[in-house]
Amino acid sequence: MLKKAVSGNKLADIVIKGMQEKKAKSIVKIDLRKLKISITDYFVICHAESSKQIDAIADSVEEEVRKTTGIKPYSREGFMNAEWIIIDYSDVIVHIFNREKRYYYNLEDLWDDGTIKNYKDIE
Repeated sequence: MLKKAVSGNKLADIVIKGMQEKKAKSIVKIDLRKLKISITDYFVICHAESSKQIDAIADSVEEEVRKTTGIKPYSREGFMNAEWIIIDYSDVIVHIFNREKRYYYNLEDLWDDGTIKNYKDIE
């Protein structure tokens, strides 16, 4: 499959769709483009209740992005213990946490200078 050119915002939306497919909790998209010091354009953050669900969300995100755009992540980390998985697409960095780690690291507060959009949980 050829890679399709896709904006960071569109890629973030595709990531969110992959998260929603596996019922990720408290999905947040943080637009970091207006910040002077930023490592990416967007963070997309969610959490899950078990390591199996965290793995399933990560797989769903990668599958949705690959299916829609042909893009593969530049790097992937955290799959060993599945408490905090990071999938790096350069313009979009995906964070999939267990609940405890998410609230401990609290990325939403660390990056609250960005524009934050919250998504309703899908039951």
